[in-house]
Amino acid sequence: MSAFDPGLPPAGSDDHQFAAWAATKAGELLTEVRATGLEGRELKDAGDLASHELLMGLLAEYRPDDAVLSEEEHRGTASRHDRHTASRVWIIDPLDGTREFSEPPRDDWAVHVALWQDGDLVAGAVAQPGLGTTFRTGVPQPLAPSDATRPRLVVSRTRPPAFMEGLTAELGAELVPMGSAGAKAMSVIRGVSDAYVHAGGQYEWDSAAPVVVARNAGLFTSRIDGSPLVYNRADPTLPDLIICRPELSGPILAYLAANPPS
Repeated sequence: MSAFDPGLPPAGSDDHQFAAWAATKAGELLTEVRATGLEGRELKDAGDLASHELLMGLLAEYRPDDAVLSEEEHRGTASRHDRHTASRVWIIDPLDGTREFSEPPRDDWAVHVALWQDGDLVAGAVAQPGLGTTFRTGVPQPLAPSDATRPRLVVSRTRPPAFMEGLTAELGAELVPMGSAGAKAMSVIRGVSDAYVHAGGQYEWDSAAPVVVARNAGLFTSRIDGSPLVYNRADPTLPDLIICRPELSGPILAYLAANPPS
């Protein structure tokens, strides 16, 4: 994997362009890893490590003064800068949807790269190599129109939250099973679903890039109680979120307020 050459970022790249370039290159590397013949846990681990090392290397080279928050921070690999005092922090998930990544030809896995600056997310990208697409901030991201006859709620294909049954009935909706938080969020932009509602456990790197890209596309984003999604906190646990078409935010929040997930 060390022979992979990401090349150079686009000349004069701003943070939006850099995030998209870095996520795309990590996705290309993951595609190469996926083609090596590894399977199961070996493939998951090889992909996660290769993408993490690539992204950390790119950030160290091209954004050396910024801190980084990654899942790997909790596996003993800390950023060179203290994210608790930094004004700029990259929040990355090198491989979101490891289960789906390890099950070719599934395409519902992603690479997340987001930038938090002075209190909020300001740039980001979600690469979906299986679709040959990187969704990003900094450019108009048109929201695909919905022609569905009833709302479509995207949920985990392996661990759908129990409360979704009631929400689905309340909205007269249908469920769309899918892997990867990033893939779920981007499915709303793509017009494949209309809302992604999650409760039950995530971390900041699971949602930072999807949330900032979703905002760029004009989607509604919040915690399930309607409060803002806040990033770069001391505890990176961020267990719930809503990403949906704006017209669904009211009905979803009203149902969850009356029926809070246990």
